[in-house]
Amino acid sequence: MPGSLTRFLCSCASPFSLDDDRDDPSLWTRDLRRCSGDVSAAVIQANQVLEDQCRVESGDFGTFVGVFDGHGGPDAARYTCDHLFQHYIDISKGPDSVTDNSIRHSFLATEEGFINLVSQLWSTQPDIATCGTCCLVGVIKKSTMYIANAGDSRAVLGRKVGHKVEAVQLSTEHNANLEEVRREMKARHPDDSQIVEFKHGVWRIKGIIQVSRSIGDAYMKYAEYNREPIKPKFRISEPFISPIMTADPTILSREIQPNDSFLIFASDGLWEHLSNQEAVDIVHSHPHAGSAKRLIRAALQDAARKREMRYSDLISIDKKVRRHFHDDITVIVVFLNHDPYQGRCSQTGPTLSLRSPLDN
Repeated sequence: MPGSLTRFLCSCASPFSLDDDRDDPSLWTRDLRRCSGDVSAAVIQANQVLEDQCRVESGDFGTFVGVFDGHGGPDAARYTCDHLFQHYIDISKGPDSVTDNSIRHSFLATEEGFINLVSQLWSTQPDIATCGTCCLVGVIKKSTMYIANAGDSRAVLGRKVGHKVEAVQLSTEHNANLEEVRREMKARHPDDSQIVEFKHGVWRIKGIIQVSRSIGDAYMKYAEYNREPIKPKFRISEPFISPIMTADPTILSREIQPNDSFLIFASDGLWEHLSNQEAVDIVHSHPHAGSAKRLIRAALQDAARKREMRYSDLISIDKKVRRHFHDDITVIVVFLNHDPYQGRCSQTGPTLSLRSPLDN
């Protein structure tokens, strides 16, 4: 599908409309109205300050999707949402320059910039050293898709098989609850018997954080930030020289096949409540428009069921308190258009640009 998705999205330069979901004031959604929902996005806020961010950009450079799931505050997710796409554009200039390495370098350039910001603010805002973000990026360029991930967000492909759809997970996750991640961390830090610890019911890196890769989390990468005045719960007693965590993503590249139908990009808050197959079944069995919203509602219904409460009661809970029931959740669904004539527009036409709100 050479350029077909890009042309289709370009033809819808201003199609987004804010869908004010009145039954849940914490839910923000947008869909491509004139394009029958070929991109659907939704964010639900649970924290007092929204720590998730997302971004979709499309033009002659291809289509870029980013889901940034922050922790320890919103700063790292907001910074990454602001800067990673521009790094990708700068590094990937040229007709054939989108590669695994160019995407990797955009992650590492963003990491370098954020660590520099931590250094600048250390004396006045030391808590920014304990702020980080998981980072999931999808790039669609001509007939190839690239999926890059650092952290535990997830990208899932919906692939048509007959009249059904099967789920294909495309991203590799970096969470200490996965045995392969614990093995990786032990192999990277063979002299540290406490590199992973089981604490508060889950496996954690140094008994503190579940993810092993992220942008930010300077206190886990540079010893000069693992000291006062950051909070005691983040301080590691034994000295370390090499970074404990990394911003280096795992990257998959894949040729788009005729039966590839859609992609779901979502923060881990969605996958705590829905399996890959449940998610693709929901998208496949409904109209395109509202797909991201339906996935979030399904996740919240599961969260309510687990607490033996009604969905209507859950969505009436105030922010911050609501975090005890579910996480901030971000979902972007991208439908793959294989028809090169549908919605054709000029390559010099306006680009599509979408960013989630800083707060909801």
